[in-house]
Amino acid sequence: MAAVPFLTPDEVDALAARAHAGQYDRIGVPYVEHVRAVAAGVAPFGAGLRMAALLHDVLEDTPLTAGDLLAAGVPAAVVATVRRVTRTPGADYRTMLLDVATDHAATLVKIADNAHNSRADRAALLPEADRARLAERYRAARAVLWPAVAEADVRTVLALVNPDLLAELD
Repeated sequence: MAAVPFLTPDEVDALAARAHAGQYDRIGVPYVEHVRAVAAGVAPFGAGLRMAALLHDVLEDTPLTAGDLLAAGVPAAVVATVRRVTRTPGADYRTMLLDVATDHAATLVKIADNAHNSRADRAALLPEADRARLAERYRAARAVLWPAVAEADVRTVLALVNPDLLAELD
């Protein structure tokens, strides 16, 4: 049996778009736009990280499994990163973050995810109660994630996804 060729980043983008078709985020934007924003934030770190970012929510939010991704031609290292950033049902959020913070690639994806979710223009469209609760959750996550990688890496991601957060580094 011939090996499945690896997908390109553009093919992974199309896979993510299909997987998230019909899904919308909390503010009513097609969900694929979120994963694309996260991918843009890690693009300077290579194609593999970009692919992991495009797929970072598929295991949580779609019927796709890690096996499906591998069978489709997603590289195993990319799937491993996606699995690391996927919160399993019932798992404690902080425990998941501490695990993510042990892996450079997963940490960068999660920093980009957090930065996009923390954008003021997006938060402004949420109900006030959700806005305050999520802002605190994302602040606490940054306290775990940011120290786990070089400050230059954090700055690179933030500059692309949410430059307003750069002030928290200074």
